[in-house]
Amino acid sequence: MDSSIPINRRHKAVGTLGHDSGHDGSYPPRMRREIVVPPSGMHRTTEAAGRSTLRAPKPAFRTTKTSQKLKILPEEDGGPGTDVDEYLGLTGVYDQVEHMRGAQGLRDEINRLKSLPPGSLPRVTAYATASSYTMTQLFKWIESRKGQNDTAPKLLDECIYTPFVYGPSEAIAINMEEDLIDTDTHAVKFYESYVPIKSEVFLFDYGVAVVWGMTEQHEREFLRELESFEVEKVDEDDIETEELEFYINSKAQSRIYNDVISLRTTKGHMAKLAISHAIAQATKLSLYEGLVDETIEATRYIPQRMAESGTVEMTRKGLIKKIGQLFIMRVNVNLVSNILDTPEIFWSEPTLQPLYMAIREYLEIPQRVEIMNHRVSVISDLLDMLNGHLNGMHGEFLEWIVIILIGVEIVIGVVTITVEAAKLSY
Repeated sequence: MDSSIPINRRHKAVGTLGHDSGHDGSYPPRMRREIVVPPSGMHRTTEAAGRSTLRAPKPAFRTTKTSQKLKILPEEDGGPGTDVDEYLGLTGVYDQVEHMRGAQGLRDEINRLKSLPPGSLPRVTAYATASSYTMTQLFKWIESRKGQNDTAPKLLDECIYTPFVYGPSEAIAINMEEDLIDTDTHAVKFYESYVPIKSEVFLFDYGVAVVWGMTEQHEREFLRELESFEVEKVDEDDIETEELEFYINSKAQSRIYNDVISLRTTKGHMAKLAISHAIAQATKLSLYEGLVDETIEATRYIPQRMAESGTVEMTRKGLIKKIGQLFIMRVNVNLVSNILDTPEIFWSEPTLQPLYMAIREYLEIPQRVEIMNHRVSVISDLLDMLNGHLNGMHGEFLEWIVIILIGVEIVIGVVTITVEAAKLSY
């Protein structure tokens, strides 16, 4: 496998916090790196060369990576997505067969597919690789690849959609033997087949690419070709991903479970666009969640030291650097809050919004944003505290200057009086 583009799968180490003997007070040991502040406010860091690439596992930001929640997705004719228990309790829903199978049957189908050899299910992968893309140049480049990669780009507001074919791809399709439904046992006979698909790409102007149906090797190749259109590229170790899979089941309502998406058809790209919007936002959010967590972990020693020693053991220069770093983080959060707004395309395509909202809920974006905002409030409190301490240091410095000047004046006065007294005594 090509390893030229490291891909982060939420395995970044947090590291051990605290001071070492050579620390100058400006940064804790794990934060000694150059801080790059591009015009957009995107916070990126570059650590010293030669660092270890081994990273301890880090827990996933969303619980649906491990909780195996089943979400029924709405169709384009409207209606919100539902959790499976709500769905199975409704009357007149999409397919009576789904009621006959029950919730466990819906899960078993995907679990069986997940147990197939790796690579059996086509991938849906999102990569947050940059602060933004140069969309005009990128669109022209995609157009130029029509003969080589069968491209047909379309500009959909903040997104470029295009097929992008490196080679033939297939997807598993689940079909139902309608004449083999046993009404007594509710058993349903299914069989699998493979249908040809075209790999597709959705490129969002805030620096996220969502790829459908490519192999991992082809994804890496595509990311290498994409590099020349990236603005403020994210460090390779900081690239965030969301990895899902999909298959086709034309006899059941679309759903997502265990990070596997069941689609009714491969035709058309608008449903995939709605899903990709949510996945792209979740991936971008993961990047900022990581930055917020790293900032909190890297600064938590400050209140601990204050509690132990009663003062911040930092130089004035180091304190100003830390205040600047925390302010950059606040700018980042303001930036991502704009990215996470409902995309404008759903004003013109309102039938797609329920599907987008269902995937957004599955990826727990609203809850994660709330948690991140709470953590940012902790950073804001620390920023206010450091600002107060800096002002206090400055005020204390001025007080000492006044005290020293008064002392000098007193000394001069005493010397002057002594000299005058000595003259009068002669």
